[in-house]
Amino acid sequence: MKVWRRYFLMVVLLAASQIAFAQDDLLSMLESEQEPEKTFATASFKTTRVINGQSLENVGGGVLDMKISHRFGFVNGGPYELFGLDEATIRIGLDYGISDRLMVGFGRSSFEKTYDFFYKYKLLRQSKGKAAVPFTLSLFSSAAITTLKWQQPERENYFSSRMSYTYQVIIGRKFNESFSLQIMPTMIHRNIVKNVGEKNDVYALGAAARQKLTKRLAINVEYYYLLPDQVDAKYKNSLSIGFDIETGGHVFQLHFTNSTSMIERGFITETVGDWANGDIHFGFNVSRVFTINKKH
Repeated sequence: MKVWRRYFLMVVLLAASQIAFAQDDLLSMLESEQEPEKTFATASFKTTRVINGQSLENVGGGVLDMKISHRFGFVNGGPYELFGLDEATIRIGLDYGISDRLMVGFGRSSFEKTYDFFYKYKLLRQSKGKAAVPFTLSLFSSAAITTLKWQQPERENYFSSRMSYTYQVIIGRKFNESFSLQIMPTMIHRNIVKNVGEKNDVYALGAAARQKLTKRLAINVEYYYLLPDQVDAKYKNSLSIGFDIETGGHVFQLHFTNSTSMIERGFITETVGDWANGDIHFGFNVSRVFTINKKH
């Protein structure tokens, strides 16, 4: 009788354990249904640049993005200058995704014969589901070197005088499939300033938005506000309006801007164009991506 009871007790305990495991499986299934998988927002902006400035987007890990940026002269040059088409300022750059979060880049501009190097890192990524994040936060930093000939070569000139640096935080959100918005607090340090009374450290606040019009067409707006009393009065706030046109592996950006330079120090602190006077450049950016490392 004792042996029977012992076997009966073992069967009861085994059945109870199976029921407990089944309950755990059921609870895990219910939790997975209640908490969907984490998904990240994509294509908040179509390329890594809104127009002149950086967007919150990065190229993917193992992807190389070649960018050609072009600005014609001011349209108020009239027929003699063919409304700016006789002049050109260009930048050619390469951006590479070390990972989906970290991107590095290099470029050369004809404006002041400038080389620039930068990195951009996504600290937070907008996501849905478990542990959702409502916005994307990226850190951007760059260094630029002008290589113009010294105006006074007979005097002692320092290499450090050619350098400038940019530090920027990009905070943005894709609100729906059509509209995205970001703000960009920015600090630019210039080792040497061009005009008496200017500050070496210049602070600005940028804002940019994208509105999708069709499946392959979107309008972008970008604006940088310079805090008062930092630069010469002749410099203006940078304002740019443009369109993104997607065609397969290419993205064409056609735009109008009062900024000549295509690096941060130039278009944020040294924009001389005034929209009210017709000091507007027509220009474009062309982007072509190549997958270099498929392991990512």
